[in-house]
Amino acid sequence: MGLLDRVGMVIRSNLNALVSAAEDPEKILEQTIIDMNADLVKLRQAVAQAIAAQKRLEQQYAQNLKDAQQWEGRARLALSKGDEALALEALNRKKTAEDTAAALKAQVDQMTVQVKTLKDNLTALESKISEAKTKKEMLKARARAAKASEQIHQAVSKVGTSNAMAAFERMEDKVLQMEARSQAIAELSGDTLESKFQALQSSASRQDVEFELLEMKRQMGLLPDAPSAGTLPQTSGGSSQLNININVSTPEVQDAPRTSSSSQAKSIDDDMAELRRLLDS
Repeated sequence: MGLLDRVGMVIRSNLNALVSAAEDPEKILEQTIIDMNADLVKLRQAVAQAIAAQKRLEQQYAQNLKDAQQWEGRARLALSKGDEALALEALNRKKTAEDTAAALKAQVDQMTVQVKTLKDNLTALESKISEAKTKKEMLKARARAAKASEQIHQAVSKVGTSNAMAAFERMEDKVLQMEARSQAIAELSGDTLESKFQALQSSASRQDVEFELLEMKRQMGLLPDAPSAGTLPQTSGGSSQLNININVSTPEVQDAPRTSSSSQAKSIDDDMAELRRLLDS
């Protein structure tokens, strides 16, 4: 390969690369449809001209047939008048008209075939243009989708994936820390109030149990004699629990003399009333 051939190939390859890079599918498709529509207009004009020529040939053919018939009639008229020379001339004209009509008939047949071919080509081109328009829209949509996808991939490739994931992890840790701090503040703010309510509930529950035990002892007659008037039951360690010494296992008769049953019942009721007062305080 000579130097000029190599230079020419390099130039052609560079030009082809530039043209390929500059080709926009949407623009190329639009221009192709425009060119096809221009061809369709030209083909329609050619079909119209062919049909017009066919009509003229058919008219000339019909006129020559009519002329041949007229010259035949004139020849008969001349013979009826005894003028053979005029009849012969009329027959010559008839022959010329018939020959012309025959030639025109061949042209009409040929033009009919040509017009039919042009009409078929016109129909095929119209169908191709319609199909091309449909395909053009589909290809344009695919080209736009491909461009959008390419832009998205380029944008994603520019963003550091590791950096983005690290940022997300940092933000997630920060959110977790904020949630933990919020929960801790909520627990600390509600600790005093909650402990107070728990203490109240525990105290009320303990007093209920003590009252139930005392009531049960009263029903069983296990309570000791009532203390002297104006004396409160002794408590130990600041607690509201009564210090009552009762020998439950040996309910024997005490050595001290017992009071009457009515005095004992009244003393028990007084003790219960005092116990309730202490529990309520």
